[in-house]
Amino acid sequence: MHNSIFFYSILCFLLLLSIALISYKLNLVDLPNKRKIHSRPTAHTGGIAISIIYIFAIPIFNIAGKDLNLILSIGFLIAVLGLIDDNYNLNVGGKLSLQIIPIFYLIVFENMGLTQIGDYNWFSLNLGTFSIPFTLISVLFLINSFNYFDGADGLLSSVSISVLAILYFLTSDENTKMFLIIIIVPICIFLCFNFALFKLPKLFLGDSGSLLLGFIIAFIIIHLANQKIVHPILLAWSIQIFVYEFISINLIRLKNKKGLFKAGRDHLHHSLINKTKSNSLTVLLLSFFNLTLFVIGYLTFKFINPLTSLIFFIVFFIVFFIVRDKYFNFKNR
Repeated sequence: MHNSIFFYSILCFLLLLSIALISYKLNLVDLPNKRKIHSRPTAHTGGIAISIIYIFAIPIFNIAGKDLNLILSIGFLIAVLGLIDDNYNLNVGGKLSLQIIPIFYLIVFENMGLTQIGDYNWFSLNLGTFSIPFTLISVLFLINSFNYFDGADGLLSSVSISVLAILYFLTSDENTKMFLIIIIVPICIFLCFNFALFKLPKLFLGDSGSLLLGFIIAFIIIHLANQKIVHPILLAWSIQIFVYEFISINLIRLKNKKGLFKAGRDHLHHSLINKTKSNSLTVLLLSFFNLTLFVIGYLTFKFINPLTSLIFFIVFFIVFFIVRDKYFNFKNR
């Protein structure tokens, strides 16, 4: 297995390097503008490179479990949709329509819909006939919340690694642990390109990467919940930064009568970079925040009960929203 990981890591590096070089030759780059932080055209094909790597991972590691293989296979289609968006700037309706098709396929035809969201002492939250619409909305929600986070070097990758590390800690299933390692390795190597370390060609995840990571993590969470490997409230705590920020920014936009789907610099990472004057510090703060709140949620679950953990999840969101609106609202700059 160690030899497979080593070979896989070398493959990751070579594929990322090749696609980066090809992207600059084909002018597949993200151009700077007034709402973006970068100052020079940068290849936006990191996500499609990672999705290709995941396809190679299927035969290399002979992953057990149809669901896990499907997540990687359909993830490639999601990355392609993101690449199309990067190059042609699809409207909101077009983006969502294209995202819905592969998600709907997994939920309806492959029976990968979320069936329950946990037992909470005196009651259980079983979805029943609401499974399909609830899963579809939740996956779209999470995918696009990841897209919201992709606005600073290393940010989405680092926070995604923190989520995957949490899921690794939570699961006792060895096959799932191996699957999570397969997901993490290319993201870690991608960071070297994202930060242009060792004079490597700079790469962005692009929409292909943000949609891919959101899609994969969403369906890993569904898999862990449906197989009853991890309690759903712990899974919710693992991604709480994405959930909190996505809901908060849209509520703030509604409050300030701003367009919900209009791109802007009102995201939390933009506010933090503006306040700290440091991209690296912002990445560390948000990754640390996600890990810290998970620890709080995990301790309340472990030493009190799941219902208390659920209540804490809601209370922390209310606090997050109040602080976000008061101190990190773009209107207050």
